[in-house]
Amino acid sequence: MTVKAIMTSILANELARRGVSSLTPSDCEEIVERLIERLTELELSLAAREITHKRDP
Repeated sequence: MTVKAIMTSILANELARRGVSSLTPSDCEEIVERLIERLTELELSLAAREITHKRDP
């Protein structure tokens, strides 16, 4: 099982625990994909900021 599949399952389970049943497994997978994309972008942005900060006197 991939990390994305595990995250999708966790998301679906957490939503169901909160009474959200209108999202399909495909919806949950799309949400997880977008979260992974956003986290990757954030990680790259923070790394770039750190590099820039180290270069400044």
